[in-house]
Amino acid sequence: MSDLMKSFAALIVSIIVVHMMYIGYIRPEAAQLIDLALQQQQSSPRNIVVIIKDYEQEICFILMMWGCFLIASAYREILKTKYLYSVDLIEDPQSSDEEKIENTGHKELDVNHIIHRLDTEIPQDCMSSPLVQTLRSSLWRYSSTNNVQNLSDAIESNLEALAVRQDSENTMIRYLIWAIPSIGFIGTVRGIGQALSQADQALAGDISGMTDSLGLAFNSTLVALLISIFLMFLFHQLQRLQDSQIVDTQSYCDKFLLRRIR
Repeated sequence: MSDLMKSFAALIVSIIVVHMMYIGYIRPEAAQLIDLALQQQQSSPRNIVVIIKDYEQEICFILMMWGCFLIASAYREILKTKYLYSVDLIEDPQSSDEEKIENTGHKELDVNHIIHRLDTEIPQDCMSSPLVQTLRSSLWRYSSTNNVQNLSDAIESNLEALAVRQDSENTMIRYLIWAIPSIGFIGTVRGIGQALSQADQALAGDISGMTDSLGLAFNSTLVALLISIFLMFLFHQLQRLQDSQIVDTQSYCDKFLLRRIR
């Protein structure tokens, strides 16, 4: 299944799960608490189900679940290939000691053999990892030119491409982090509009409708901002991990590849 289909399926699952929670528990419980407060001529209780009962909050929770899936998927893609950075993919474990000594010199590496080993011995789900892709493209460049500078330039260009790709893959996550507070502000506008439309009732002495509408206005913004803060924290941790991956790839190429060829 492609990443796009997985992302779309995660969105559908998020909609179903959150909506079922709302129609099965949150809204009935909130309605019961509000009715009880009205019977006792009290204001609406500041219960969690009352705070999150409206449609704007429901949409925010749906987007939060979807954003968490996107961030977790990016985490998983990085962590599942983390072990490769502790493995010497350049040195052939089948080679003899004399060959290893020779290969630790300069410009004696069998580049085509190394590329073949990368293609055949690396697990298929790790072939798309930045480290393997960087090694393959750099070694192909070196095999055609036999120039160390071209090898170094290929590594740099691959790392730059990796940074651009990571930034583009994070676009949807950034959009969700921006969209969630915006949805909260929509709830604020809707709540204030409802409150103003009930001004006549408030002047007549019934302020319950106006207070409920103002509660919608403030609760939607409160929930949206809290969710946005939570997602932003996860996103910054992801960015830290992605930056670390670029640095680790550069260090690996310097340690295991460039030092053997120079």
